[in-house]
Formats: sequence, C-alpha cells, structure tokens
Amino acid sequence: MSANAPSWPGRGTRGRVLMLVDNGVHGDSRVQKAAASAAAAGWDVILLGRYPGKGEEHWQLGDADVHLVRMTPKLSVPPKELRGTLLRRPLAYQSARVQGYREAHVKAWRADLRVRADARRSGGPGGSSPLGLVVPKLAAKVTASWVKLRSRQTKQLAALRRTRSAPLDRLVTRFWLTTMRERAWRRLSPNVWDFELSFGPVIDALKPDLIHANDFRMLGVGARAAVRGRAAGRGTKLVWDAHEFVPGVRSWANKRTLPAMVGYEREHARHADAVMTVSEGLAELLRDTHGLKELPAVVLNAPAKAVTQKTVDEPVPDIRELCGVGPDVPLLVYSGLAAAQRGLDIMVEGLPELPGTHAVFVCGDPQAPYVRGLLKRAEELGVGDRAHAVPYVSHWQIVPFLSGATVGVIPIHHWPNHEIALITKFFEYSHAGLPLVVSDVKTMSKVTRETGQGEVFTAKDTADYVRAVREVLADPERYTKAYAREGLLEEWTWEAQAKVLDGVYTRLLRPEGAR
Repeated sequence: MSANAPSWPGRGTRGRVLMLVDNGVHGDSRVQKAAASAAAAGWDVILLGRYPGKGEEHWQLGDADVHLVRMTPKLSVPPKELRGTLLRRPLAYQSARVQGYREAHVKAWRADLRVRADARRSGGPGGSSPLGLVVPKLAAKVTASWVKLRSRQTKQLAALRRTRSAPLDRLVTRFWLTTMRERAWRRLSPNVWDFELSFGPVIDALKPDLIHANDFRMLGVGARAAVRGRAAGRGTKLVWDAHEFVPGVRSWANKRTLPAMVGYEREHARHADAVMTVSEGLAELLRDTHGLKELPAVVLNAPAKAVTQKTVDEPVPDIRELCGVGPDVPLLVYSGLAAAQRGLDIMVEGLPELPGTHAVFVCGDPQAPYVRGLLKRAEELGVGDRAHAVPYVSHWQIVPFLSGATVGVIPIHHWPNHEIALITKFFEYSHAGLPLVVSDVKTMSKVTRETGQGEVFTAKDTADYVRAVREVLADPERYTKAYAREGLLEEWTWEAQAKVLDGVYTRLLRPEGAR
C-alpha cells in the first residue's frame, strides 16, 4: 500500500477510527476485539499494526480493515555507538565481525602448524623440523592469547552497549535526563522515531476523525498525528489505551530505555482527549502519575461471549488430542506469553510431586528457547512425557479450546504490572469453566479468594504450588460453582466492555450541542 494513496472504502457511518498497535495484530486479542466490535457498532475502523516480516499484510476483522505497516529500523543504533571503544573497553575489536575473523585466523594458523609437525613425524611431504616450528608456535600462542583477550573485551563491550550500564553510560543518561527532562528520549532512545517515520505518513493520508493509540509507543505516534490533524482543521481526537504501567516495566536490558520511555509517555499523555486502560488499579496510577482530569475508563480484556460464524466454520482444536492425553487425565494449562517472569518453571518443577498429572503451555512459539528449556527440564526430572507445548489458537477459539483442560494456572511473579490487573488469561480460564491456581499477586489473588474460583499459592514456592494444585484436583466442583453466580461471567465479557469503548468514542465525536 502506498502511504500517500491508501484505498479503503468507508464502511461505518459514525466517523473514521484509526487504531494503532506496535505489533503484528495476530497475537493481540484486545486490539482485534476492539476493532471488530467498534466496526460492528457503526464506526469506520482501520487497524494499523507492524509487519513482522512474513505473512499477510492486509485482511478484515468483521467490518474492520487491518493493515500492517512495513517498518525498517534506522534509528536503533546511533552511528557514534559503532565508533571508538577507548573509554569503555580499549582493547575491544571494532565489531563482532572483526572479532570472528581474528579468532578464525588464529585457529587456522595453529591448525597449519599442527599439520606441519605431524607431517614431519610421519615422514610425509610438507613437514617442518621441530626447531623450525619453535618460533612460529610461540608466535601463534602469543597471538592466540592476545586475540582471546581482545575478544573477551569485545563481548564485554557488546554487553555494555546492550545494557548501557557502564559508569560513562550512566553519566550520559543522567546528563540528558537532567537537561532535557521528559524530552530526553530523543537522545536516550531515538529508535521510537522509527514508528513515527513509518506510521506517520499512513495516518495522515487516512485522515481519521479519532486515533485510538494502544500502549505507550503508539501514544507518541498518535499524539503527533492528532496535532497535525488539528492543525489541518480536522479536529482529530486522540484516545490513549494504556495496557501497562511503564514505570513498572522491568524487562528492558538497556538501562536507558525505562527512563526514556517514562518521559516519552509523560510528554505525549497530555495530548490525549480520553484515556482508557485494563484495570481500576492502573486507572488510578495513570490519573495520579499524569495528573489526568478524570479517571481513565476501564475496558477489561475479557473474551467475547457471542458465538460468531467463524467459531462455527472453523473447528476448534482439541487440547487433549494435541497433548496425547485421555479425557480423565488431569491437565494443567497455562496460556499466554512464555517468559521467565511468568513463572512457568514452577509448573515443571511441581510435576514429579503430582503423579499422573500433565502440564501444557499454550504459547506463541512452542519452539522458542525458553519453552524448549522448560521441556528439557521436564526430561531431566523424568517427567518429559507429561509436559507439552502447543501453539496459540485464534482469539475466538481460546475459550472452547482451554475448556478441555482441568485447571487453569497463572504462576506469575511479583512484578509491578502483575500486581494491578486481572490479566487476559484470568477471564479466559473463567469463561472456560476452569478452576484456577494463581500466585499471590495482589489484584488477582484478591479476586480469586473473593469469588472462590480457585486456590492461591505463594509465588516461586513450588511446595505451596503443589499444595494448591492438589486441593483443586481433589474437588474441582468446589471452585467451578463460583461461575454459576448471577452476573459474574456476564460482567467479564467483551460485549460488556465494548459498550464502554463505544461510549468513549461517542462522547468525543458527538456533534457540538448534541447530548
């Protein structure tokens, strides 16, 4: 698609809504449900995501159009970071490529010397006398030690460049934060400009009435596009949909990224005409952090209740069949991002204490290194035949797919963003009718105890996790009867959340004088 001449017919009649997300859309159930439900409510919806390098670039979600923008990272590594190493690791090579060449050259040199010595001993041609090899061998040994030293410094330099944790890096970070304050991201993390340069022209060409920016990276892109739209006389509105509390993010290795992104979010938050988020706790944090005039609207990432034609047309995979287990085998399921902070290792470590019980990880890539590590650990513990990994299913298939398991597990660790929200899988497990076993993170453990739908265990405590699983498996109906409570699951549906979303759009795009 040409950024200057996008061609989509306007389907909705209530105004053009442009949704922005910094991923490939397919694995993001929240934005997919938001786009489809908004289009169904009469809005002309276009969802722009980031092209991951493979697969389709354009499709439809109901009446919403989806397009993935090709983005070439050009500002990820400033040229100055590829120059000069004297102040950090003075003996490091200029690049990993040079390092690799030097290491291979020394190996080849020493291999040649060994062959020459062997040829001499065996009486073959090309041999050299022992005396004639003394100096070359010594030179090769010294050179190998020198290359090893420089290679070690090159690896250390790469780690420092990745983490920005050297004293000089910390000094530079402090300088830019002091002098530029919230604008310091321009120096500390200029790679976010890549989103602006790629998405900006497409947004401008589409002339949206409202921009729905998902999460902090797209907040900046959407804010600047809204400013341009207002300057052009279109009165473009901006909705910021905050999925997490940026100051609480711990997953960035680069020590500059967190303060840079906190400032980036703070600079652009003031441009939002309305804010929505995923939980009441996060809504309060956002209001207090950014001085918002009103509490953000809460739109839970709950599953859709309605059975769509896609659900009927596309058979739902059988989770037990994929795992090779029968209907009576206890099956513990985790569905979602597979990462260390999600605590999935406890599900493997606990299997030896849970005879006959199986565990399955439903994740984006069952062959990812972390997932393979979990399965390898299961093999080491002698329970490899009881640990499984299967890929995601489409978001409209998640609930019936998960319903084939016995227990839904959420073993996440105590990270700030884990404490303040009911995460997606909580609602998915609930609608699948599964009893829960959850770690003692604040919000989720509180709700689980209040509803009685599961057991809570101490995060990272394998013995307590095993205790919780045993209690649930001993009497699952004791916990699943909570779902019969009137109104509980109805409140946790996307249909209920879509009304909140539509209300926000309607308020912002209501004609002047209308009520």
